[in-house]
Amino acid sequence: MATDDLKKIKHEIPFSSPVQPVELALDDEIQFHCHKDIACFNACCKSIDIQITPYDILRLKRHLGMSSSEFVARYTTPFAMDFHNMPGLKMNTKPGTSECVFLTAEGCSVYQDRPAACRYYALGSMGVRKKDSATVEDIFFMVKENHCLGHEEPRTLTVRQYREEQGCDEYDEHNRAWRDVILKKRSSGPTVGAPSERSLQLFDMCSYDMDSFCEFIQTDGFDEVFDLDGQTKKSLLENEELLLQFAFRFLKQVLFGEMSIPVKEDAKDKRMARRSESQARMNANSGGSAPESGTEG
Repeated sequence: MATDDLKKIKHEIPFSSPVQPVELALDDEIQFHCHKDIACFNACCKSIDIQITPYDILRLKRHLGMSSSEFVARYTTPFAMDFHNMPGLKMNTKPGTSECVFLTAEGCSVYQDRPAACRYYALGSMGVRKKDSATVEDIFFMVKENHCLGHEEPRTLTVRQYREEQGCDEYDEHNRAWRDVILKKRSSGPTVGAPSERSLQLFDMCSYDMDSFCEFIQTDGFDEVFDLDGQTKKSLLENEELLLQFAFRFLKQVLFGEMSIPVKEDAKDKRMARRSESQARMNANSGGSAPESGTEG
């Protein structure tokens, strides 16, 4: 039976949409098989619209032996995820085509570390927080495009088995906290308000640039505010998966005030003192003085 959420999708998408608005549970069976000998092999990779997740970037930048910022600059295109311009990324295509930049004559050149969206296809998934519920539920559905012959292959398996076969569990586990940040921001609406420019910058760093976030947590400014013991920080610096989850905790603390990272008691006083010193230096360099609050300069 279609859920209210999937019914809504059905009404909002074009009639010819490949999304099948029927909710699937983990133990429901599907009929699908994609393999190299099928006539449509790689057809889906020739017309892509793939949103990249934080864990996708972690896997792909390591696969390619480059920094996260290098990967983002070379292989992704930015887009706004909502009307507040929350930054999102999509996979690049080859110039003048809709073909994935990683597609070769032999197939996917990064198959071992392919993005979550590629692993799921032709199964769809989304997180839904139902009314009056504090938890996010995963719901699944099929995507049937005209070019795809995998739905005609004589193989059936459950949604659970398909996700295990494609390695979706690992990707979902690493991306879940990030997805929750996005859902909470969307569902909160006016109660949260428009994010500041600084908040958008932090979201971008914590989502798509673990190398910069790694440098950030080693700064004096970070240490001045957050109370992390040496062993915890060492573990974060040595394990990017742990660092990624810590980045999402940091985001929740900055955006929503979810205090999971201990803050030093005198952090506010030190921060205010540093700002005062910075303002004093600026005034000295400009030869002026700072205006008092509530008065004209």
